[in-house]
Amino acid sequence: MNAVAQTSRGSLRWPAAPRPPVPLSLWTAQAIAVATGGQASGAFQVSGVEIDSRDVRSGDLFVALAGETTDGHAFLAKAFANGAAAALVDRPVPYPHVLVADTFAALQALAATARGRVPKARIVGVTGSVGKTGVKEAIFATLQRHAAGHAHRSIRSYNNHVGVPLSLARMPAASRYGVFEMGMNHAGEIAGLTAQVRPHVAVITTVAPAHIENLGSMAAIADAKAEIFAGLAPGGTAVIPADSPHFEQLRDAALAASARILSFGSAAHADMQLVDAIPAANGGSLVTARLGDRHLCYNVAHPGEHWVANSLCVMAAVHAAGADLGAAGLALAEMGGLKGRGARLRVPVPGGHALFIDESYNANPASMRATLAQLGQTPATRRIAVLGSMKELGEFAPSFHAQLADPLAAAGVDHAVLVGPEMTALAGELGKAVRRALGKPAGFVHCTGSGEAIAALEDWGLTAGDVVLVKGSNSIGLGQVIAHFAQKTAD
Repeated sequence: MNAVAQTSRGSLRWPAAPRPPVPLSLWTAQAIAVATGGQASGAFQVSGVEIDSRDVRSGDLFVALAGETTDGHAFLAKAFANGAAAALVDRPVPYPHVLVADTFAALQALAATARGRVPKARIVGVTGSVGKTGVKEAIFATLQRHAAGHAHRSIRSYNNHVGVPLSLARMPAASRYGVFEMGMNHAGEIAGLTAQVRPHVAVITTVAPAHIENLGSMAAIADAKAEIFAGLAPGGTAVIPADSPHFEQLRDAALAASARILSFGSAAHADMQLVDAIPAANGGSLVTARLGDRHLCYNVAHPGEHWVANSLCVMAAVHAAGADLGAAGLALAEMGGLKGRGARLRVPVPGGHALFIDESYNANPASMRATLAQLGQTPATRRIAVLGSMKELGEFAPSFHAQLADPLAAAGVDHAVLVGPEMTALAGELGKAVRRALGKPAGFVHCTGSGEAIAALEDWGLTAGDVVLVKGSNSIGLGQVIAHFAQKTAD
């Protein structure tokens, strides 16, 4: 019996005894006041923490942050209309509240207290140029299986200077595991975030040319990602990609932080090493990996070679956290695509359905290539790629966009819809291919925005069996393309 089968049996046992009762409140007024040094208007309890009045749910603490263009205090009435139980404010208000000098500093203090009240919890921090949200979600799904009701994670992409303390402040005192995503645009940002999270396991998924405009080189990007090791708890583990050209740089940074090293990939020196990956009937992969003298066999529901690599990263992180590898296998087999990050949508069209692959949330050169390769492996009558500009590439932008011509051709794309000014370089390359008439060059249009992209797709007319990849940086707004065609499934 292999290791996964052995551990899976334990992960599926019904608890022998009822779980201990969990308090209904996340924070009391007194606890918030103590954590923040503020003054409570009275006694109350809250069950959540929110900074956007539109997302407030019944029982939440609304933190009225003052931004560059808006002040959260202007939305207090809306927050309480949506069910807020109290607010964190910097001025007296006619609602239940805790009064503090600075609401952002108070949120950070609340986060620090939340991290400090789970001294026995195992905390995982995740960063990387590509794949960090999906890996974070897969690790959480595993830990939730392993310790049902006692795992916590940052939602969506709450990975910046506001999202990380907000996610920490939401962590219940009964948590046994926490998984937090950390992102960056500039050097030094990860260092500040990891100091708050203080992970026991620090994961770097990949090093790729995202944000190269701000950092200048791939080596600088690797250094910025490696800042996550500086916040490791004593005896912590660094999970790093063995196949990366920057492996030695990451390894040395982790060793300088006195971390254990657990690498993953197909390289001979990888600790969690890929043995084999074959296509599975569901469109995903059947993966065999080696960890020491153990072999692990599991299914990955997500299609694509990049998810095979992600799965090795997840397995390594779960092992480092001391959780159940069998539960990890089950979680990877059952995970659906995330909105904007691989979700699949079947849209009714004449004669049947077209398949939309929603990768509209983010894009960089590495993830573009990976998802185009995935598109090429997806059975289709026609393959259509709606590609939006990749941002924060600076002077490298024209070359990185132009270099997408080869992956488009390799994927057998029939039509390409290019959206955004940076796509001019790719349009030029595709135009050259059409003029040379080599092979079967993709037909293409270059649009200024998502509205034109929608019109182009409608003009072409989708037919049964079409597969449409929609991918671009979030600021391009290609989520509107998905929303437009998703509406057809509701009509």
